[in-house]
Amino acid sequence: MRTTTRSGVRPLGASDLAEFLALTDRDPTVNVFAAHRARQTRLEPRLLGGEVWGRFVEGELVSACHVGANLVPVEAGPEDTAVFAERLLGRGRTVSTVVGPEQAVRSLWSHLEAPWGPPRETRWCQPHLVASGPPLVEPDPLVRPSRAEDFAALYPACVAMYTEELGVSPELGGAADGYRARVRQLIQFGWSFARYEAGRVVFKAEVAFATPTNAQVQGVWVTPERRGEGLAVGGMAAVVALVRSRISPVVSLYVNDWNQPARRAYDRVGFEQTATFSTVMY
Repeated sequence: MRTTTRSGVRPLGASDLAEFLALTDRDPTVNVFAAHRARQTRLEPRLLGGEVWGRFVEGELVSACHVGANLVPVEAGPEDTAVFAERLLGRGRTVSTVVGPEQAVRSLWSHLEAPWGPPRETRWCQPHLVASGPPLVEPDPLVRPSRAEDFAALYPACVAMYTEELGVSPELGGAADGYRARVRQLIQFGWSFARYEAGRVVFKAEVAFATPTNAQVQGVWVTPERRGEGLAVGGMAAVVALVRSRISPVVSLYVNDWNQPARRAYDRVGFEQTATFSTVMY
């Protein structure tokens, strides 16, 4: 039976799924992570590995917050983030990353920074880019979906990308088995795309989250000795074409503002900025 809340915050469950997805549909590209997780888990805490909190005003779901390893605000303004922060401070920090639209993350963080202490890193300006049509340049014909037999070549490239991007290895603290399972899962889903040469990955990218209308790409990487050759431009054009034909019609990603080579590549492919994300990492 559905638990009713006229006003206030409570964990959402399966009976709230339709209302929550309607909330994410207010900006389906920005909210693709939350919508993907909801569709995947039906908002069951056991499957989420955490909870999704909803804020209700006069019986209407007005905002939400994914609370797991990732803390992700959904359609949350300053009043919403203040309420979510108050609830978060009542339980202590359990998240490793705060990520989402810049204003919502900054607002959350204004309440959490002092009690939670200094993070490992903050990235406040991450342009959120969207490609909703065919790529503007010719796709690299050698970029293809990864297959199970590619795992031995793909896995070291995934570890290298993660370590370079986040400054820590995904295998740290005994997490290698879980990360290996994730890479295998992406291959199984058909969400891993790469250019293989002589048994090595020279370009790769993955779909991290997807709904029937939107897909978010992460893990874009070119092997260091081949950078500057234009592999990212043709590779991302291929990824856009493959994702739009196989998974979802709208492709998005977010990039660090200081990564000018990547931003130039995405611009040539046809990505356009629609928002700005921020990430706080512990």
